[in-house]
Amino acid sequence: MNEINEMYNELIMEHSMNSYNKRKLDKNDFEDKGHNPNCGDEITLELKLKGDIIEDMAFSGHGCAISQASTSIMIDTLKGKTLEEAKEIVKTFIAMIKREVVDEEELKKLEDAIAFQNVSNMPARVKCALLAWHTFDEMIEK
Repeated sequence: MNEINEMYNELIMEHSMNSYNKRKLDKNDFEDKGHNPNCGDEITLELKLKGDIIEDMAFSGHGCAISQASTSIMIDTLKGKTLEEAKEIVKTFIAMIKREVVDEEELKKLEDAIAFQNVSNMPARVKCALLAWHTFDEMIEK
């Protein structure tokens, strides 16, 4: 189990330090800001659709390693999915962090985002990990 946690930690660090998803899109269909007043994390999420498929996503802003990595990994996970699939994945991620879903089969759809499973043990970090996911959710609902 420790090897897996180590691998997840490396993945999180890698995404927080040099995310290729941290950029601006030339054109977007949706844009929304997310802010976590507790620790000052702020992101702007951009989304470009092709039909109902997420063609591209990007983010800008600043924050702690967890919020930055979570945003980047969320983008990798949702790109290429339909909006319906994306909503389902976001719902599962939020439920995982809140410990409402622990079923391995159910969590597989999260792909690399499962790396954040242990964040549920760190209450102070939960909002950091959820920032992008809540922002995405609100953006799509508008």
